[in-house]
Amino acid sequence: MKKLLLGVALSVLVSSVANAGTIGVSIAFTNTYLTKMRKAMEQEAKAQNQPLTVEIANSDVNTQISQIQNFVAAKVDAIIVYAIDTSTTASMTKLAQDAGIPIVYVNSQPIDIDQLGPKGAFVGSNESESGTLETKEVCRLLKEAGKSTVAIIQGDLRNQAAIQRTKDIHDVIATDECSFMKVIQQQAPGWDPVKAQDLMTNWIAAGIKPDAVIANNDDQAVGAIRAMAAAGWDPKEVVVAGIDATAEALSYMKQGDLDVTIYQDAAGQGRAAVTTAMKLAKGEKVDSKVWIPFQLVTPANMNDFVQK
Repeated sequence: MKKLLLGVALSVLVSSVANAGTIGVSIAFTNTYLTKMRKAMEQEAKAQNQPLTVEIANSDVNTQISQIQNFVAAKVDAIIVYAIDTSTTASMTKLAQDAGIPIVYVNSQPIDIDQLGPKGAFVGSNESESGTLETKEVCRLLKEAGKSTVAIIQGDLRNQAAIQRTKDIHDVIATDECSFMKVIQQQAPGWDPVKAQDLMTNWIAAGIKPDAVIANNDDQAVGAIRAMAAAGWDPKEVVVAGIDATAEALSYMKQGDLDVTIYQDAAGQGRAAVTTAMKLAKGEKVDSKVWIPFQLVTPANMNDFVQK
C-alpha cells in the first residue's frame, strides 16, 4: 500500500513539473551568463502568467535529450533549448517536430538552423560579430603598445559559439591590419573559470607569457586574470579580453585587469526566447532567426553596462 501511494505521489509530482500549458526549458549547464538568462526567462514567464519548467542538463548530452523526450511525453506547449552539443540539435528538433511541438533554440546556434520549419526558431546573437569585435579591439591595443603575441582560450568545442568565436579571432588576425598578431598558444578547457585558470597557470609554469589573452567568454578571462595574479604577474601588463560583460568581468575591468569584453544580452535573449515560444505555441508566425546584437565594452563605456 505504501509503495502504491508513493507511486501516485511521484506521478503527481512529475505531472506538476511539466505538462500541457507549460513551456519546457532545457539548459546545458549553469554559469554566470546562463543564470542571468534563466532568471530573465522566469521573470518574463511570470509577467506573462506563463507556466515554465526549467531543467539543467549538467553538460550531459544524453540527459538533455532525455529532458526533451520528457517534455514531449508531457505534451508541453513549447520547448526552449540551450544546447550542449550543437551537432545533436537535429535529433531534438525531430522529437519536437514529430510531436507537433514548437521548439526554440537560444544562444547556441543549432546545426539544423535552416531546417527548423514554421514551428521552430533561433534566438541569439550573431557569433560572427562577437569574436570579431573582441579581436579588433585587442588588435588596436596591441598595435598601440607595440606588442604582438596572443594566447587563445576556447570554450567547449561541441558548442557553435566556441567554434565561431575562435574562427572570428583567426579571421581578424588574417587581415592586413592585424597580421602582426602571433598566436603562440590555443587550447579549449571549456567555459569554466577554474579550468581556464588551471590552463593559464600551466602556461605560466611553462614560461609562456603572451602579450594578450583572448578568451571565448568572460569566465575564462577572469580565470586567466586570477592565474596571473597568483603567479605574481600584474594582469594590467597583459591585454585580456572576454565576451558576455558579466558583472564579475566588469568589476575586473573597473580595477584595470580586464581590457575588453563584449556585451551579450543574456536577459534579452531569455525574454525573447520565452515570447517567441509563446507566439509559436499560439500558432503565430515569428522570424526564424531573432537577433540580439553584441556591443563592444571597454573601460571608456563600461558604466553604460554595469546595471544591464
